[in-house]
Amino acid sequence: MGDHKEQPLRVGAAVRRRRRAQELTLAVVAQRCGLSVPFLSQVENERARPSRPSLERIADALGTTAVELLAAADPACSVDVVRAEDDGHAPPESHSRSLVRGHHQLHAMEFTGDHDEGREVQHRNDELMYVADGAVEVEAEGRAHRLGRGDTLYMSGGVRHRWRATEPDTRVIVVAVADHIEALEDRHRQGA
Repeated sequence: MGDHKEQPLRVGAAVRRRRRAQELTLAVVAQRCGLSVPFLSQVENERARPSRPSLERIADALGTTAVELLAAADPACSVDVVRAEDDGHAPPESHSRSLVRGHHQLHAMEFTGDHDEGREVQHRNDELMYVADGAVEVEAEGRAHRLGRGDTLYMSGGVRHRWRATEPDTRVIVVAVADHIEALEDRHRQGA
């Protein structure tokens, strides 16, 4: 249980990512593959499963293959356990590990040890940082924020920031909305 290999694949998300990466509308893809816009929308939203011939037509319209779309598909599981011992190869002094496997709407990373994000980074969507152990200093929006054990810092998408551990054995959990999600655009549309 909890193993992605046992789960059926959700190809709709892979179709949507590929279509958006090419900046194509559903109407253009529908015209290219000879399928209806409502059906393609249902496929992308996991409300319909395309037959193998339909998936091949969609893949052709997107300039790829059905095999590549299936390889990029999300597993259809809703529960997945990532065990601490699954990452036994990392050096103990400083490392990071993903807490969520696969291509999902949410990313979570654990940073352990002497982390120093020397360059500024900027993420498309919102991010939450939780200090599980130790202490960090975060520079965001021109201000330095010192966080200790149990503190959290929330940053809206688009905020330029950098951070570093200020104590040995620091452990930080960072949870963020994945960059392929259009949360900022959705937020702007709601305000319009």
